[in-house]
Amino acid sequence: MSVSVAPMPVQESVNQQTGLWLRDKRWDLMFITASVIFVPLPYLFYLFMSNNGMDGDVARNLVNGFVAIAIGGPHMMSTFLRTGLDNNFRQRYPMLIRSSIIVPIVVVSLAFLNLTLMLTVFFFWASIHVLHQVTYIVELYNHKEHHTIRKTTLSLYSRAVDYAVILTCLFPIAALKISQGTFDIGTNDLTAVIPDFFQATWFFVLMSSIFTVALVAYLIKSVQEYRSGSLNIPKTIFIAFSVAVAFTMPMLENLDTAFQGLNTWHSFQYLAITFYIIKIKEEHGKLDGTAPLVKRFAKATKDSRGLYLLSATMLIGSGVIFAVVFALAHIITPNPAVLMVTDTITYDQALGYWRFDVAYYTAILSFLWIHYYHDHFLFTNFEVLEDSY
Repeated sequence: MSVSVAPMPVQESVNQQTGLWLRDKRWDLMFITASVIFVPLPYLFYLFMSNNGMDGDVARNLVNGFVAIAIGGPHMMSTFLRTGLDNNFRQRYPMLIRSSIIVPIVVVSLAFLNLTLMLTVFFFWASIHVLHQVTYIVELYNHKEHHTIRKTTLSLYSRAVDYAVILTCLFPIAALKISQGTFDIGTNDLTAVIPDFFQATWFFVLMSSIFTVALVAYLIKSVQEYRSGSLNIPKTIFIAFSVAVAFTMPMLENLDTAFQGLNTWHSFQYLAITFYIIKIKEEHGKLDGTAPLVKRFAKATKDSRGLYLLSATMLIGSGVIFAVVFALAHIITPNPAVLMVTDTITYDQALGYWRFDVAYYTAILSFLWIHYYHDHFLFTNFEVLEDSY
């Protein structure tokens, strides 16, 4: 049920493994896999600030804001370097571009009518998007292996096992927290809009069982591929880190900040791959006359700092939306039931948190969800790196 490849000499195997990296070993480890070191940093900064006199919600929002400006925001805006700012893309897929306007309309409506529902949709879609990116990177490894190394096709079983362990790793602990009624994002209790049907123990048991079966199958498959000499080591390392991080991340108490850690790693990978793709296109003249602004910034520096600067500059749009929505939120009084007033949080404080969250998530999600929408399309293009090899 695994890839059928006969054992090969050691030196040949080593040479083939060297060619399996998407760009090269140093680049892949630095930007794709070893960048996992960024995952704990947002949570560590949150703990440091909250344990040294700063209000927990203030610390949480500072971490959110920094991640959004430094890496999360540029990562979502970099999508438009390949879609909205590329004339060829707009001409080939006009309906994808036009239909994107629906996204901010939905975001603004949900932000004021039901912020908790919006965050529930956001958390679920973000989870799917992060896991989709993992499967996309896995397929980039598979595609390069097939076209440059072994000319073999992975069996349906091998691919299914890879996908199964990736797509299920995030949900066992999340299902446990849902069943315990502790699935909070910031000051918002997402279990308030999750159907009671899913808040039972059976959901946690089911998700845990599915993940366990997938993990065991993946380990067996990997051993079989190792023994046959067909194990794709760069891909296997990447999957191992991704599954370990996604499985353990929901265990942390503050899910909002915990997710920012995963988001930081995800965004770092995304920026690296996106800028690499654009650089390849620029070197092969595929930006000439189609994306003049992107080409100008791509050529501004030998590395990708120009493209990062362009992506970061586009965050001005989010800043404008935040200012407008925050001003409008002050003239709207929400239903007190949506405010999390406790013994330590007064009504006025809860109202202030709600207004900030409405403005923050509207400004971010209006672009972030378009980024998700476009990426579900971009993540089907596995030939995008072919010019590089």
